[in-house]
Amino acid sequence: MEVDAEGPVLRMGSGYALRFEDDSDFEEAFLERAKNDLGETPERRAEGLEELRRLIREEKNLYLPTDESTELYLLAYLRVCKFFPESAFKRVKNLYKLRQKNPKYCNDLLPSLERNVFAQNILTVLPNRDQYGRRILLTEIGQRWKVKNCSLVEIFRGIELVMEAAILEPRTQISGTVLLVDFVGLSINQVWQFTPNFAKMVLDWIQYSMPARLKEVHIINQPYIFNMVFGMFKPFMQEKLRNRMFLHGYDNSSLLEHLDAKCLPTKYGGLMDIETNQGIDLWNLLCYYEGNYQVSNEFGYKKKK
Repeated sequence: MEVDAEGPVLRMGSGYALRFEDDSDFEEAFLERAKNDLGETPERRAEGLEELRRLIREEKNLYLPTDESTELYLLAYLRVCKFFPESAFKRVKNLYKLRQKNPKYCNDLLPSLERNVFAQNILTVLPNRDQYGRRILLTEIGQRWKVKNCSLVEIFRGIELVMEAAILEPRTQISGTVLLVDFVGLSINQVWQFTPNFAKMVLDWIQYSMPARLKEVHIINQPYIFNMVFGMFKPFMQEKLRNRMFLHGYDNSSLLEHLDAKCLPTKYGGLMDIETNQGIDLWNLLCYYEGNYQVSNEFGYKKKK
């Protein structure tokens, strides 16, 4: 990780670079997508922000500033709910209630505290967006996951940290995210780490709480025992998410039917000549924004006196 004139950047391979973008000057394609997919106009944006701020201010025991400092954060909720303020507010409440109920997964979410999971090279944010402008998160929880070195709790916390950075990117708010999960080498010992309670919590976060548009989930290189893991998640999965899940097995050509080769590493049949072993570099990139995480960690429901 280095800092240049445009801010922090992670160099990946020859000619590839990852930045978490914070500019709101969109290319025409993103402007059209915001208007056509989300119904976003300057008027609806202003009206939605005003109403969402009002609802937040009136919610007892919820601390979430509604000044300009949180405007981009509130827009994430409005965009995922297509500018219906009541739906966005419900998602706000769901997130902070989920965090309140699950402190070991959600409290003190700071990059500085989560170095270990990134050191395992389990998590990679791919430098190129896909053909629809979506941000891609790669999670390798087969061969690279050593249970004795890293817990499932740490993996989920790492994913939360990455998603929290991604949801503040205006282009990601508009176009959404894609989750690519590589299960190559999945073992029975790893399967035993999953529980129905964990599956429900994760899906409550994805489906009802997270202010991000999860557009697709691609499962690759999954062995037969993956069905045991999937069986725990399936009862809690809404039809909308089921329709966005694709199981490819060991067939890269199947994956390439959905994601352009330009946005995938060569090991998945793509054209990007990069290694997915820069976890510590990604961790350093997230640590650059530690102050932002410290501020957002204060948001949420406060205990009644």
